[in-house]
Amino acid sequence: FSFRKLWAFTGPGFLMSIAYLDPGNIESDLQSGAVAGFKLLWVLMLATIIGLLLQRLAARLGVVTGLHLAEVCNRQYQKVPRIILWLMVELAIIGSDMQEVIGSAIAINLLSVGKIPLWGGVLITIADTFVFLFLDKYGLRKLEAFFGFLITIMALTFGYEYITVKPSQEKLLKGLFIPYCQNCGTTQLEQAVGIVGAVIMPHNMYLHSALVKSRQVNRANKREVREANKYFFIESCIALFVSFIINIFVVTVFAEAFFEKTNADVNGVCMNASSPHSSLFPNNNETLEVDIYKGGVVLGCYFGPAALYIWAIGILAAGQSSTMTGTYSGQFVMEGFLNLRWSRFARVLLTRSIAITPTLFVAIFQDVEHLTGMNDFLNVLMSLQLPFALIPILTFTSLPSVMNDFANGL
Repeated sequence: FSFRKLWAFTGPGFLMSIAYLDPGNIESDLQSGAVAGFKLLWVLMLATIIGLLLQRLAARLGVVTGLHLAEVCNRQYQKVPRIILWLMVELAIIGSDMQEVIGSAIAINLLSVGKIPLWGGVLITIADTFVFLFLDKYGLRKLEAFFGFLITIMALTFGYEYITVKPSQEKLLKGLFIPYCQNCGTTQLEQAVGIVGAVIMPHNMYLHSALVKSRQVNRANKREVREANKYFFIESCIALFVSFIINIFVVTVFAEAFFEKTNADVNGVCMNASSPHSSLFPNNNETLEVDIYKGGVVLGCYFGPAALYIWAIGILAAGQSSTMTGTYSGQFVMEGFLNLRWSRFARVLLTRSIAITPTLFVAIFQDVEHLTGMNDFLNVLMSLQLPFALIPILTFTSLPSVMNDFANGL
């Protein structure tokens, strides 16, 4: 084992792990905490472990074959299943992109104290994504370092909320290691399905299998291939452990502070804190419903304005990083399935347009205070898209004709 070699292979796993930290994930985390308390933490942990095993397969496919998953699908499947797979993956990317762009727009709205409307934040996010994408002109390592910086911001901001709220460690450990959900109903079940869809992103397997190609590996040398697989797996373990800890921060903060709270409870606290957002919560005994926007407001009411702005900075970092990785996924998927060889700018423009158009419509015709249902729907949509990524990755990595000596036994 060599730390120097691990450092050389570090990068693709952290870029991949950003999909485990996008605004859709954060919203799923806070809603599961507010709706089910600590009871669904074990679902989050199991989903992350399954995600790690699938990412390992994706990385192995890229390292061993020198092709990413979309390119292998293009070679192995007939025209009709290939087009169906491509459409399903594009649908997953569009759904994920909507969450990421809307999340960034909400963060910008919170940071500007409502002066920048939701559609304005969407336009800013579209523009700055293009700017950031051209960062890799200065080298992939610099881009990877920038993503690492954004992950650090998320860890610090959500860690601050965790330290401020001080969740119960006993309940945390119980929620992680005892698979139970006492007194759970339809709402909690929907959250559990949403967690799986938010954590295991279908298009992330296509992305990871492409990112590992950035490292030079002599595929004729089995020892080098085995070594690359080992270091990419270690890096993925570290990256997903970091993302898992950040997700735990969010779930436990909302489980501790807002589980079984009513609108009236929050309304009273916001009124006492002289919050301009008190009207968001009607003075009734219905259970509190939160999303990324309301979550930030509630944190501000209970723990001061600093908690609100630090929350918004974390969401902005999550949104900015994940919109860029979503764009990369779109490029690789389009190149692989359709065998398109466009200029970089044309590809980015097309993949952005496909995802941004429905997002812009949502932002214009829906106000920032009523977006909770959309995120739940998109997370469940991700769960439904999973088989269209799982079947190819599980099939190809078990075929000796594709993986040679590195095919899985199962």
